[in-house]
Amino acid sequence: MENYNQTSTYFVLLGLFPSSIIGLFLFILIVLIFLTALFGNLSMILLIFLDTQLQKPMYFLLSQLSLMDLTYISNIVPKMAYDFLFGNKSISFIACGIQSFFFLTLAGAEGLLLASMAYDRYVAICFPLHYPIKISRKVCVFMIIGSWLLGSINSCAHTIYALHIPYCRSRTINHFFCDVPAMLTLACMDTWVYEYTVFVSTIIFLLLPFTCIVFSYGRVLLAVYRMHSTEGKKKAYSTCSTHLTVVTFYSAPFAYTYLRPKSLRSPTEDKVLAVFYTILTPTLNPVIYSMRNKEVMGALRRAIQRICFVKM
Repeated sequence: MENYNQTSTYFVLLGLFPSSIIGLFLFILIVLIFLTALFGNLSMILLIFLDTQLQKPMYFLLSQLSLMDLTYISNIVPKMAYDFLFGNKSISFIACGIQSFFFLTLAGAEGLLLASMAYDRYVAICFPLHYPIKISRKVCVFMIIGSWLLGSINSCAHTIYALHIPYCRSRTINHFFCDVPAMLTLACMDTWVYEYTVFVSTIIFLLLPFTCIVFSYGRVLLAVYRMHSTEGKKKAYSTCSTHLTVVTFYSAPFAYTYLRPKSLRSPTEDKVLAVFYTILTPTLNPVIYSMRNKEVMGALRRAIQRICFVKM
């Protein structure tokens, strides 16, 4: 067998859309979702940056979530749309590695950031008097940098491994982006060691943060149950349900995809599940956090009023 790394400089992505009217409809739908995600996440970042009433640790973390989601979806959809429009489904070996690196970095960093956001709410509700000390600006910066750094280190290890194994089968990746497990099906060596590291990484960057999130909100709900203030209960329940919705929608398809043995995975199912955590979640996050949050909606109304006032 010939070594793919030595004889080829590109992969071919089969993509998500079939070559039919249905494919065209799905393409238009995904592009609209992408534009919505761009607008929603950019608006959230600008709103938090400009509105003085949102200069709080919770919203500082939320702005980072929007930045991650913005980068996340921009790393995937433009290339996928370009491939469908121009019929050029090839991607260079280096470009594939770069796309994979950013995907894995953002996937790991977002899981850790969601855990940080859950910890923020846990301290705010269970230890309100200690909140300014435990969740200071410095602590927020530390959690954000830690999320990006750990995500990058994990991603770098996986990407380097994927770029240095021999590929000697078809160069066609049955996916719409350079997902490393999909790439490894083309390898001409036993990759069970790497599959084990994927399992471990998924536990560290997804299941452990998810467990911490569930524990944090369990304590929060217990504290809320003991509250005497009806308004306080409503606000706490709203915040917790919002965060849990985001976390579940992101974590469930991710875990189902990456914790299954290779023998039980199918390319079609993997692509459908990937749509949830690469396209739908980055779009829904700003919508969920804005529609369910009175402070964000208030800031949005103030921003609209200022714009209208300037125009008048």
